[in-house]
Amino acid sequence: MAGVIPAIFASSIILFPATIASWFGGGTGWNWLTTISMYLQPGQPLYVLLYASAIIFFCFFYTALVFNPRETADNLKKSGAFVPGIRPGEQTAKYIDKVMTRLTLIGAMYITFICLIPEFMRDAMKVPFYFGGTSLLIVVVVIMDFMAQVQTLMMSSQYESALKKANLKGYNR
Repeated sequence: MAGVIPAIFASSIILFPATIASWFGGGTGWNWLTTISMYLQPGQPLYVLLYASAIIFFCFFYTALVFNPRETADNLKKSGAFVPGIRPGEQTAKYIDKVMTRLTLIGAMYITFICLIPEFMRDAMKVPFYFGGTSLLIVVVVIMDFMAQVQTLMMSSQYESALKKANLKGYNR
């Protein structure tokens, strides 16, 4: 549900000290900032740990901002819909929140895994890897979206051919 936003937030916040150090690092009294930025460079163990933690945190944070289970439960109740086996209202909101927490955890682990692939490749192969985790995540999301659109197109063409074979009245108007 969160998409690429948590990875962008995480990398921006973690790389902020390095940016500040590049501005003020040469001056006296700013050595501590240079030391911190050295430990927060991509490929460093502290960077990887903080990056993974920040991605997971921002996945939950962003989902909490965007999705309101109480509002969804109220909308279901107003429309007369319900979750089978769950009472409408507060019980539905609790159930939706529980399901969203589980889904967000799975999604956060997936996003973290995709974003950390370049870090592990950089460490294992000892070569510079020019795609960051965010870039790789965007490529993966675009490929998955493309595949979904191709599947939709293939399904629609199957339905179209079935409608032609059925020779329904009013189809060819």
